[in-house]
Amino acid sequence: MKKTVLFVSILAMACNSSQKTVAESATELKPDMGPKPYAETITEGELKEHLYTYASDEFEGRETGQPGQKKAVEYLANEYKKLGIPAAQANGDYFQHVPLELSKLPTGSVTINGKTYENGADLLTFSAAEGSFDEIIYAGYGIEDDNYSDFKDIDVDGKIILVKAGEPMNADGTNLISGNSEKSVWSNMSESIGKRFDLAKTKGAKGILYYDTSNFERYKKRFDYMKQNDSGRMGIKEDKKDTFFTFFIDESLATAIYSKIETENTPKSVTAKINLAIQSSNEDVSSENVAAVLKGSEKPDEYLIISSHLDHIGISKDGQINNGADDDGSGTVSLLEIAEAFKKAADDGHSPKRSILFLHVTGEEKGLLGSQYYTDYDPIFPLAQTVADLNIDMVGRIDPKREGDRNYVYLIGSDKLSTDLHNISEAANKEYMNMELDYTYNDENDPNRFYYRSDHYNFVKNNIPIIFYFNGTHDDYHRPSDTPDKINYDLLENRARLVFYTGWEVANRNDRLIVDKANK
Repeated sequence: MKKTVLFVSILAMACNSSQKTVAESATELKPDMGPKPYAETITEGELKEHLYTYASDEFEGRETGQPGQKKAVEYLANEYKKLGIPAAQANGDYFQHVPLELSKLPTGSVTINGKTYENGADLLTFSAAEGSFDEIIYAGYGIEDDNYSDFKDIDVDGKIILVKAGEPMNADGTNLISGNSEKSVWSNMSESIGKRFDLAKTKGAKGILYYDTSNFERYKKRFDYMKQNDSGRMGIKEDKKDTFFTFFIDESLATAIYSKIETENTPKSVTAKINLAIQSSNEDVSSENVAAVLKGSEKPDEYLIISSHLDHIGISKDGQINNGADDDGSGTVSLLEIAEAFKKAADDGHSPKRSILFLHVTGEEKGLLGSQYYTDYDPIFPLAQTVADLNIDMVGRIDPKREGDRNYVYLIGSDKLSTDLHNISEAANKEYMNMELDYTYNDENDPNRFYYRSDHYNFVKNNIPIIFYFNGTHDDYHRPSDTPDKINYDLLENRARLVFYTGWEVANRNDRLIVDKANK
């Protein structure tokens, strides 16, 4: 009996000793073999498994504010919970609520010097506007550049301003701003409207009457289409106390306010009695960004953002579901896999030096709304401490117009703000992936203007360096035929790994990226 007890005691001691050794070894850090073992956890199989769920009919095309989008954000939050990557917000919520509204056409009229103009005829506005004013400030072109400003001699704070399209010219016919025959961004209709409106707001103007004789009919067609189809434009819900009024006006109204508007460029005050009585018909929309963060080990207050948009365009009028497997299911599942790779490295004791925010934004298809809300309204982490944004939007297909190696990716914007970021991107690709980096759409003269058309651009506006990863468009773009079976999963794996490697280098370098180029 004593021998038996002694044997059991010795066995127990041996087991305890063995368990202790195992426990001790489990806490030891795995040797630092660099990022490659973690990049290799990003696999075709896992990407495919995620995407066949995320771009399935169950998610109903993930239209912003609709039930399918709610399923999408729940899926993403649950995946981060499984990975053990905490929510970015201090309250522990993975959802950053983005207040949106669907701008239905407002109704009402504007009275100027006793004459009434109904919304939809000589003037067009897409939002409510109410108030009375005793003057209108004519602000010329309503622009400002390094060597020119329409606002230098006028006070527009709290006032309605009148501006016209175009930009000033020299007597010899050259462009005053560029100094040569080339037109500046102020003559680009799609970009200059937003710039004018933003500039007017920063100057304190209450609203703007915008005269653009070349494009008024385009705005009118859009107005009439919305009126006929009872559709609306989605935007971020504004504090009504800070509402900025925007009106598009035709020639008859512009000259009625200021008869010399075509020939006179000098800003001045124009006496006018103006009463705005435009009432809103807007509808609230609830939507969410999803944000998770992996804290840095040495520079936790500096942040690298890796982003993709979680939404798509929903269900067509004929009932077909637009699954959005490439746009942007491919970027979304890539981001999940990249997050998992960084988490596995952290679990092995190799946390990134800088913090990494994994940011899935809503409302991209409605006008980059989720990223705009993050940058312009409620940054979870300070933009001043954000070193870069790597944005992934459509990386699962092959551009049919492209010739050459199929193992490619279009890179856009890597050299626009930071030479450092561009060089890091090139070096990471050369060392780890050796893909063809195609800069076709990085050209300043690219007519597609892709640089301005995805969520990274809201970071660009805040002088944060970016890279936009993109495979180009294809015949299934924004169609029900953009389905998971058409994704090239080997290319998706390679592109996701490239983003991971680039992110690894940015997050772990000793020095912060230098922003050495001006944002144009």
